[in-house]
Amino acid sequence: MAITTAASRLGTTSFDETSPVELRPDGSQDNTQAVIRAVYRQVLGNDYLMQSERLTNLESLLSNGQLSVRDFVRAVAKSELYKKKFLYPHFQTRVIELNIKHLLGRAPYDESEVIEHLDRYQNEGFEADIDSYIDSVEYESSFGDSIVPYYLGFSTQTGQKTVGFARMFRLYRGYANSDRAQLEGSDSRLAAELAKNSASAVVAPSSNDSSFAYRPSDKGTMPNRAFGRPTTGTGDRLYRIEVSGISLPRYPRVRRSSREFIVPYNQLSSTLQQINRLGGKVASITVAQ
Repeated sequence: MAITTAASRLGTTSFDETSPVELRPDGSQDNTQAVIRAVYRQVLGNDYLMQSERLTNLESLLSNGQLSVRDFVRAVAKSELYKKKFLYPHFQTRVIELNIKHLLGRAPYDESEVIEHLDRYQNEGFEADIDSYIDSVEYESSFGDSIVPYYLGFSTQTGQKTVGFARMFRLYRGYANSDRAQLEGSDSRLAAELAKNSASAVVAPSSNDSSFAYRPSDKGTMPNRAFGRPTTGTGDRLYRIEVSGISLPRYPRVRRSSREFIVPYNQLSSTLQQINRLGGKVASITVAQ
């Protein structure tokens, strides 16, 4: 049964169709390798992992039965590899968001939860904060010692807050997306909404062909002024069209981009028609300065 009737548009179908990955007591080598891949994918936020980056010593300990899945997850989250990808480059609130997502499979529920982890991180250190997730009652009841953490936030869970469902879509940007390759960079996704105690809007992943929400570039690469003037006879006024979801004419049609057009009035209609043919959605039309 689909998580929602819009699961295919929201990009959650893959989670509905797959079972949690568990290390079985009598598991084969294939089972162990599947667990290792799943831990890397979950804990490292689906980021690309080079062969030279693999934590082979930890993998061997898991394969030999000297580490449980829980302790393998713990070791990966405390590793220098994890710190380089998610601790050092990000602001503290973003680090907490990612830790909750990677280790508990959900989004933060409220500001007090983030503050609790920030205080522990400041007073006791990063590794103590990682332990607080993995040794929690929530982790134990959700995953135990043998199950690889996965995204629980896409389905209703006993004792969990429904606000987490909408907030997960501010952290999750599609099955093919990495937590280090998102439009908003190292900034917190939820800080403003948590501070206001407001609900989050459900924003479908950008790779989804049937639903896309415009988000401005993190580095501000969109122009905010028009430096040209319209050609003679076209009038004095220029219009800025902000567009989301343009699909470039090449296969496969999954990469989509946000763009901006600045056109005179007499080209407005033809430009809108071109945007429509490319599958784009107009986010705004304003008078260019």
